[in-house]
Amino acid sequence: RFEWSPSADISGTEQEYLIRAELPVVKKEDVHVTFDDGMLTVSGERRRKEEEKKEKFHRLESFYGSFCRSFSLPENVDSAGIRADSKDGIVTIHVPKSQATPVRKSKEIKVQ
Repeated sequence: RFEWSPSADISGTEQEYLIRAELPVVKKEDVHVTFDDGMLTVSGERRRKEEEKKEKFHRLESFYGSFCRSFSLPENVDSAGIRADSKDGIVTIHVPKSQATPVRKSKEIKVQ
């Protein structure tokens, strides 16, 4: 298996940090988002459709297989409020900023 890394953009507003990962042709059920000790990890697998395996490819530029990206988050995040959604091949992870003392608990975030 080949491991690849999706490209990601990181931005922010006054209220939250936003991480957008490009994951075309990846079902949201195949994407896992976790937060552990200040690290946010996006992992999963892009699977090739069964009918594509019967085709004879002349050129293949798409990557398939497992992927994993990790991002170190700053201290001022509300880990309990982290959420993720998927639309048009982009998984957007919303990381709320917090003024309170950070709680560094492990958490798995369901992609909506």
